[in-house]
Amino acid sequence: MKSEENYNYGIIGNCASAALVNGDCSIEWLCLPFFDSPSVFARILDKDKGGFFRIWAKDVISIKQTYVHHTPILKTVFTTKDGVFEVRDYMPRFTVNDSDVYCPSEIQRNVNLVQGNPKIIVELKPRPNYGLSEAKFTAYPEYLKISSVRGDYNSFYLYSNLDMEDVISGREIELKKTSYFLLSYHEKMEPVTIDKIFVEYERTKSYWMYWVFRTKVPEKYKEMVIRSIITLKLLMCQRTGAVIAAPTTSLPEIIGRERNWDYRYCWVRDSAMIVDLYARMGHGGSSARYINFMLNRMLLKEDNISVMYGINGEENLDEKVLEHLEGYAGSRPVRTGNAAYRQKQNDIYGQLIEAIYTSFVLVPHLAPRLDEEVWTVVRSLANKAILTWKDPDCGIWERRGEPQHFVHSKLMSWVALDRAVKIARAVGKPHNIPLYSKVADEIKADILKNGWDEELQSFVMFYGSKDLDASNLLMLHYGFLDKKDPRMAATVLKTYKELNKDGFIMRYKAQDEFGAPENAFIVCTFWMINALYLIGREQEARGMFEKMVSYANPFGLFSEDIETSTGRLTGNFPQGYSHLAFIQTVFLLETPYDWSDTPAK
Repeated sequence: MKSEENYNYGIIGNCASAALVNGDCSIEWLCLPFFDSPSVFARILDKDKGGFFRIWAKDVISIKQTYVHHTPILKTVFTTKDGVFEVRDYMPRFTVNDSDVYCPSEIQRNVNLVQGNPKIIVELKPRPNYGLSEAKFTAYPEYLKISSVRGDYNSFYLYSNLDMEDVISGREIELKKTSYFLLSYHEKMEPVTIDKIFVEYERTKSYWMYWVFRTKVPEKYKEMVIRSIITLKLLMCQRTGAVIAAPTTSLPEIIGRERNWDYRYCWVRDSAMIVDLYARMGHGGSSARYINFMLNRMLLKEDNISVMYGINGEENLDEKVLEHLEGYAGSRPVRTGNAAYRQKQNDIYGQLIEAIYTSFVLVPHLAPRLDEEVWTVVRSLANKAILTWKDPDCGIWERRGEPQHFVHSKLMSWVALDRAVKIARAVGKPHNIPLYSKVADEIKADILKNGWDEELQSFVMFYGSKDLDASNLLMLHYGFLDKKDPRMAATVLKTYKELNKDGFIMRYKAQDEFGAPENAFIVCTFWMINALYLIGREQEARGMFEKMVSYANPFGLFSEDIETSTGRLTGNFPQGYSHLAFIQTVFLLETPYDWSDTPAK
């Protein structure tokens, strides 16, 4: 398989936005000023129209690309016949005034001379507004202004100590000293100098190294876990606390098909699970910021929560198709927005209460005290679960057909009430416990009666269905049934038999609104590993884990899906859900604790 077919990209970012840089030092995806802004470079979605920003050289002998230790700073070293130079790509992030975080909407590319007199070539091909047209260049003494000429007006400012005419024309440049590029959405208020660039680089490196130092991780798979936890951090919006699913749109689940979605938004489900993990790993501040984001969505007791939000809390995320883009590997349509925001998904109440339970009860020393506002939210969410658990919905996989009584949605309604009971005990509110306990018992009985299929010897996707669903493996994760319960072992083994494809796990195999699924979900594969381990099938679990880990890209990054016959990564990238599940699996396999009851040690 060619490397470019396996997402040979590194991610850089600073919690304002993010960019993908490929193996030959080309920025192929960048949205400014924010994650969900229109792209300025989108070659990943159209090689001709998308736009890119490449630094390279002629007569290259070798290219080596790595991350600077425990940071999201990507280093690309070029060895040429005339000399050696390296490019360090990053987006600045560091603390100022002891607590405030500086994370501007900009990208910096430091070009460091290492040896000799290498000759570099810069290809600057911005295509603002998702590649609608080429950009307009206007040269000023301090910077090069890049402006859109079609669609909404957007402008960007490029600063460099290299000759801008050489840069624009793509002429060969002999590198005689350390140089830089700074591409910003905003005009800089202070002069940009090589000294300023150096200081911001060092402060960014120090910020991330100290942040990683404070993170609790197992020794085995340590470096890969650290890369995953950094990646998850890059998906957290500093301005609001929202957590996006992935920094990209329309990278296809199946190459050449139409399962192409915009993931640059905050799903309550995914985000809640990620911040739950963060609390357990020692970053209670990040989880508290997300919970504050959700508190701002529920200002009044009668306020409901949506399935997903924009990074600033937007509730309307209407889908649009960008007809002018070819799509990744010809996979159309290219979409912005996501119509799933209109759906009803009853599992979100349980996901959010679980995150609150972890952040404020399991690891209270890492988060503020659970105050009356948070307790009001818990009661509101529990009441929503009580009102909705009997209703059909669209489920965790966001099926766009007729709503059903999905077993996973019922499970998470049970989680909502079960955790609400535990929170009520923790905060001394016993009068809420009888109702929550009663409804939790009713939900559990209902699932056992209607979600279990005696003939299949398994829990099924939805009531009355004969189809299996990998999300039912999470019954073990949430402690719905004991791992020694024969129904759990039977469900795990039946799911393994039916949804296993070439050693990877499908979410389901049933036909949906877009036909039959073809590629496996990486998150489901990790769920299966966990489930096998918990029912005592450790050898199979570890074997599947080693195989799945081997299919990460060269930087240890995962997408959403995997093409089982080839191992090609597909779907939006990097995918927060996949990295979340990978870290959970490492903790389960390598640390002696029960995930559902105690925090990571």
